[in-house]
Amino acid sequence: MKLKIEDLLSLEDYDNQREVIKTDLINHKKNRTVSIGEHVILLFEDYSTIKYQVQEMLRIEKIFNKKEIQEEINAYNPLIPDGDNLKATMLIMYPDVDERRVMLSKLHDIENNIWLSCSSKKITAFADEDLERSTDTKTSAVHFLRFQLDSDDITRFLSNEKITLGVNHSEYSKEVVLESNTRASLVKDLSNN
Repeated sequence: MKLKIEDLLSLEDYDNQREVIKTDLINHKKNRTVSIGEHVILLFEDYSTIKYQVQEMLRIEKIFNKKEIQEEINAYNPLIPDGDNLKATMLIMYPDVDERRVMLSKLHDIENNIWLSCSSKKITAFADEDLERSTDTKTSAVHFLRFQLDSDDITRFLSNEKITLGVNHSEYSKEVVLESNTRASLVKDLSNN
């Protein structure tokens, strides 16, 4: 399901309901956030996370013109899963600024080495299809990923309790098994099929 203008609240209605919406979304994101080791976090996007993001952008930018609202929707809709994929925002987190600068150089190309496995097969994510976020010498702290699954992958994902996410990079090699509540949340992204 993609976001449409009629799905959004007016700026005034959103402002009145914002605290409740924000609390609900924080709880929703708990089941869609995965830490792979200490420094890589994937937030799996869906209709709810993107709707919130668009509402926040409209509020911050004070956008109420339909054409500009549609432009925001068009920018964010590609981040909503299509029923045969999972989409995530990847964050590389190093609290210390100097350490982060060094590590973003060392972790060059990490975004192309993120994988998901629901059997022996590893599905490598497509990174930053909207625009390039890395340079020849360093990676960005934020990337957008798409894990594309074929029908066999989806069947395995839906029937397998053990789903693993990992990073396979010379400077950062980690993996994690999804918790059952996260797996259950992601199953909904593939159930649209």
